[in-house]
Amino acid sequence: MFISVFDVFKIGLGPSSSHTVGPMVAAARFLDVIAADGTAAGGDRMSVRLHGSLAFTGKGHATDRAICLGLMGARPDTLDPEAVEPMLAQLEAAKLIEPPGLPPLAFDPQTDLVFDFGPALPLHSNGMVFRLMDAGGGVRAEQTYYSIGGGFVATPEDLGRASEAVDRLAGQDVPFPFASAAEMLAMGRASGLSVAEMKRRNECATRAPEEVDAELDRLWVAMDGCIERGLAQEGVLPGRLKVKRRAKAIHDKLRAEADTNLPMAHAVMDWLGVYAMAVNEENAAGGRVVTAPTNGAAGVIPAVIRYYLHHCPHGDAAGVRRFLLTAAAIGGIIKANASISGAEVGCQGEVGSASAMAAAGLCAALGGSNEQVENAAEIALEHHLGMTCDPIGGLVQVPCIERNALGAVKAVTAASLALRGDGTHFVPLDDCIETMRQTGLDMAEKYKETSTGGLAVNVVEC
Repeated sequence: MFISVFDVFKIGLGPSSSHTVGPMVAAARFLDVIAADGTAAGGDRMSVRLHGSLAFTGKGHATDRAICLGLMGARPDTLDPEAVEPMLAQLEAAKLIEPPGLPPLAFDPQTDLVFDFGPALPLHSNGMVFRLMDAGGGVRAEQTYYSIGGGFVATPEDLGRASEAVDRLAGQDVPFPFASAAEMLAMGRASGLSVAEMKRRNECATRAPEEVDAELDRLWVAMDGCIERGLAQEGVLPGRLKVKRRAKAIHDKLRAEADTNLPMAHAVMDWLGVYAMAVNEENAAGGRVVTAPTNGAAGVIPAVIRYYLHHCPHGDAAGVRRFLLTAAAIGGIIKANASISGAEVGCQGEVGSASAMAAAGLCAALGGSNEQVENAAEIALEHHLGMTCDPIGGLVQVPCIERNALGAVKAVTAASLALRGDGTHFVPLDDCIETMRQTGLDMAEKYKETSTGGLAVNVVEC
């Protein structure tokens, strides 16, 4: 289970990697299964049942829409956002899906897609069950999938093997199979290589070096494009909260102040914030974003990279690659040893992980040592411990959009503190990650992306 940088960062659609991207991927996987084993030939109707967090916040997170699109053959990395509404309108009228390579199947989202508000499925809060039915109502094929965060999808069998994940990481046929921060630092000391260099050599075990660079550049182009689209858009975000987009207005004010004597020294935090908000406003609108490591936390890393390029001396493309490789190394360690899923551990696993990854990436891009990189990640993650996931109205808008801005500010602060030191510090990153995991286990379910506690119930929707 080598966790590639291109697994940690994936191009997809908003508003949620676990509730939108993951379910669309799961639908595609089920279609592949029934096509491969031949059961589709005798099928008549599809049905899908959503459980746990997918049921409670699925409407606000567009899970139902994602399932429909996935069953129609769409893929999150290639689907044009402009094609979404026409496809859904076609399904609403025909009550029929015709996925490529499969016979037509009846599917009425109003009756065949069920939000089950009973107990969650046993292995993860984000559970869904796909069934292919015959004309008599019998089940020809059935598969349970779990959307485990960041667009990753697992079957029960996959999760049954998850306890072996760290051991499997250590056994991978890559030059530097670190599964913990301690191993990462030890391998760095033994090899004399940076975290980014070790991660790059791991990637080059399965891809040509020029392909790795090209794909890293493509990720940044997608992230940067999302910032630009967010900074250009105005209006109200979809959903009953009627949240107004703010990134463009803030950006216009910052640009107007840039050539005057008005800017305060702390205006750089406003730049960081507006870059992050631009991404997450696009995410909330269902636009194209990069999971980093999730959609709900997609604004932190792009904002800090834009800060590195536009506000730090000597920022360049090579530094962006170091940033992404280092951030992915930290994200992989967090995923292997804890979680990046808000439905599993709260927002500490989403914005907290993104902030840790961004802090490590910025520290590396600015020339920090491996020890300083690990320190930066630990500082950022430590100060997100206990953060709940309580989206108002089940929408990835409040507090999610502003939370990304604050995560970006914390990441820059953490990197700066680490660079001012020599890398020695009191709390190891591995211990902080384990604390996040334990805190997530102890956290009440109402604070883990169910919108049944916290801000989601204490703020009156207008």
